[in-house]
Amino acid sequence: MKITWLGHACFKVEADGYTVVFDPYKDGSVPGLGNVSETANMVLCSHEHGDHSGRECVKITDGTAPFTVTKIETYHDETKGTKRGPNTIHILDDGTCKVAHLGDLGCDLEPAQIELLKDMDAVMIPVGGFFTIDAKQAAALIGEIQPKMAIPMHFRSDKNMKKNFGYDVIGTVSEFTRLFEDVKVLDESSADTAEAAAKIVVLQPAN
Repeated sequence: MKITWLGHACFKVEADGYTVVFDPYKDGSVPGLGNVSETANMVLCSHEHGDHSGRECVKITDGTAPFTVTKIETYHDETKGTKRGPNTIHILDDGTCKVAHLGDLGCDLEPAQIELLKDMDAVMIPVGGFFTIDAKQAAALIGEIQPKMAIPMHFRSDKNMKKNFGYDVIGTVSEFTRLFEDVKVLDESSADTAEAAAKIVVLQPAN
């Protein structure tokens, strides 16, 4: 599967001519990023906040999905959703490749949920803290589920990024990457699950 980071928590995943967009943000909702304007076969949103639910920014076309979609219901905060509500993790599985988008995960996962996320080919994981799990929590979760490749999202730009973006209250990607040895910062916005460049792959936002 080809994974393209559009910015913030928004990704485009392509497999066998089928395209899924995760968590498109509404126009102007994420500082420093251009608007989302995509065509896809499916849109999956982890929750209904404006920086994750811009379905109107994606034109939907017909297509037959080459994978199953599994949902894991979690929370956007550490108090079972009392602060920010629910969050849905989505897993795509085509029989040979599995990827997971963790949305705005803000809580610890149950053992059964962790089992469902083990041995993924790629995981898109929030690392910025404040609204989601932070860098240390994300690193601990990666240690538990052991994906072949983890792509950080929902962070504020730093020296590794070609442009400035993100909310001031969330952390930078370097706070996350410094916790790992096998890290690759790419100059492009896409990565392929068939050729993971490193355990942690940092992409540039396409928008």
